[in-house]
Amino acid sequence: MKAKNYFMSIICVYMCYLTHGIQAIILNQNNVNFATQWGFDMSNPDTAAYTAGLAAVSTAVAWTGFGKFVSVWIGGEISDRVGRKKLMIGGALLYILCFAGFLMTKSALVASICGFLSGIATSGFWDAAGYPAVQEAYPKAPGSALIGIKFFVSLSGMIYPLFVVQMAASGNWKMNIILPLVMSAICVVLAVIAPFAYDDKKKEATAEDHGDHKKNAMQAEIDAAKAAMLVKPSKFVVFLVMFYAFLCMSIMYGAQQYTKAFGLAVCGLTEMQAAGMTSVYTIGSLCAVVFWAFMMAKLKWNPLKVVLIDSIFTAVALLGVLFIQQVVIIYIAIAMLGFFAAGGALQTGLAVVQLFNPGPKGRNTGIYYTFMGAASYLIPVVAAQLTKISGEENAIYTLMIMLLVFAILAILSSLYLAKQHTKIFGKSALAK
Repeated sequence: MKAKNYFMSIICVYMCYLTHGIQAIILNQNNVNFATQWGFDMSNPDTAAYTAGLAAVSTAVAWTGFGKFVSVWIGGEISDRVGRKKLMIGGALLYILCFAGFLMTKSALVASICGFLSGIATSGFWDAAGYPAVQEAYPKAPGSALIGIKFFVSLSGMIYPLFVVQMAASGNWKMNIILPLVMSAICVVLAVIAPFAYDDKKKEATAEDHGDHKKNAMQAEIDAAKAAMLVKPSKFVVFLVMFYAFLCMSIMYGAQQYTKAFGLAVCGLTEMQAAGMTSVYTIGSLCAVVFWAFMMAKLKWNPLKVVLIDSIFTAVALLGVLFIQQVVIIYIAIAMLGFFAAGGALQTGLAVVQLFNPGPKGRNTGIYYTFMGAASYLIPVVAAQLTKISGEENAIYTLMIMLLVFAILAILSSLYLAKQHTKIFGKSALAK
């Protein structure tokens, strides 16, 4: 089965994640306008009403994360049972519903419900189906196919913040919602017409299966991966490769959502300069996508080696952001943070999961992204509580310190996994 036969499925998934790149930041990028639409007085940043408005936005973001958390574990199982196409279509339809809700509602509660549904659409539907789909469509370099998802998330993350500022300045801020609404409709069309490798294999297996329960090609692939192990990984090793999703997503999500706020509240930048920080962060992630895709596809680097390098330099970047209060240094550190924390680290971690814990891709994706969903929920909840307690400036700075702690934990866990890799596979993960 040639990868080119499923080029349209790759296009479909990448278009969906181009749209998701906007969904991931739409609330915080338009926080003042959303809060105003929901009935909060955002005219004076020093008032309690302004703080309450920002907290309401963070709450809606938190509900997005909660939607991811409660849905992704079952989404993987459903994806393996019913196929990728149905979940890709369902996720796109939910996105249309959510963006329509954001566009029309004047209630923070309704917006939170829309956020919750968008979380389900992202992780319970798209993550559960899209991540396995691109690996199956491009089996020669599945790690590179996964990083391609990050490329398109980053692309929209780079362009959208600048689009937001321009639309807000022209008095047409609702175009910031209409754009992803239209993109979601395009996703539905692509998901309907695209063929998916897993679905076709499943149909073939069903047609050929007459009750003899022969192993299909996917099970044979899993068995071959397990046979390559000298010893079975411990439960703690399996937990660590899954827990990396929590650490990585906490860092990536925190930086992605609060870079602009950090620039405004801590660095004293203008609105355009702060939006520029988000774009610099995203440019760094785009460069990383190309770089790591080459390293893994052409030079055959072990994904664990990539994860370790990403973790080390993420910690260095956060140190620069926190303790060197110079605008130029902060911009460089933000670019590094984008490169090493958001440049496909989360997707590469999924390749590490499949390496240490071979199994159905949908199931592994579901478990891995359950940890990710927990981070997506925790970070905005912590940010909202810190904002209420200590104000926005102190809250954002404290949040960045927490991200640094997570980066250090990622380094320690990666070093431990590197040692276990030698024991399990008989060769060093760092050698190549």
